[in-house]
Amino acid sequence: MNLPNKLTILRIVLVPLFVALLLTPAIPYNEIWAILVFSLASLTDMLDGRIARKHGLVTDFGKFADPVADKILTMSAFVCFVALGWADAALVIIILAREFIVTSIRLVAAGGGKVIAANLWGKAKTVSQIFAILLVLALQAVNSATGYVYLELFWWIGFAALCVCTALTLISGGVYLWKNRSLIKNVK
Repeated sequence: MNLPNKLTILRIVLVPLFVALLLTPAIPYNEIWAILVFSLASLTDMLDGRIARKHGLVTDFGKFADPVADKILTMSAFVCFVALGWADAALVIIILAREFIVTSIRLVAAGGGKVIAANLWGKAKTVSQIFAILLVLALQAVNSATGYVYLELFWWIGFAALCVCTALTLISGGVYLWKNRSLIKNVK
């Protein structure tokens, strides 16, 4: 297994640690630790692709596993945000639905021997989701440190960021479905 694929696996392995830190307020500075772990996991996303392309280490496993690892990371954060009251459930449901639909199509394609790599819209969606997640985490860490003085204001800022990433998620999903419509039509 090459380095980019190991980084992808590391991203998946960091998810339970991130979730445990985020959902355990008894851990001192749990939101700060969660930000650090999420940031590290997000960094592996940037590095694995760059290393793979620069050194000719692109593999079918990487093309498939990288976007799946992204989904596992971001979906876990969004679900935690709903559980914590930090995100609107409707937005998260839209994001989750898109991710499940796209992953299902990727699985069907993989069953037919075809690997569908992420496109520019998918990458923009992932960046917007990571940004929104980091923003919400940072705002909540500040809220926690200040005794929740800015709770309502920060919730609305986070909501706006989640709306933007939800819009990009919908656009990227539509583009993905359109580009792979022939594959969808041929599913039996």
